[in-house]
Amino acid sequence: MDAEEARKVDATLRRLGLSWVVAPVDPNDAAGQWGVFDIADPVTREPIKADALASVLAKISQGPLPSAENSARRGFVIPSKD
Repeated sequence: MDAEEARKVDATLRRLGLSWVVAPVDPNDAAGQWGVFDIADPVTREPIKADALASVLAKISQGPLPSAENSARRGFVIPSKD
């Protein structure tokens, strides 16, 4: 994936609550290919396997992602005087 696709994937992972890292495959080439990794450290990171990514896609296909628009909200209920 390229940098623009990586931005979208990263946003989706955040909405799903996943802590995976979307980063360039070559840390010195942000214009090159990007991937999804377990941690940010380019020396010790491991790519997320295809089956794990497939499970994320399955979760996405189950319905809308959590967002500010459809998440629970807290507030007060003020009863009317009637």
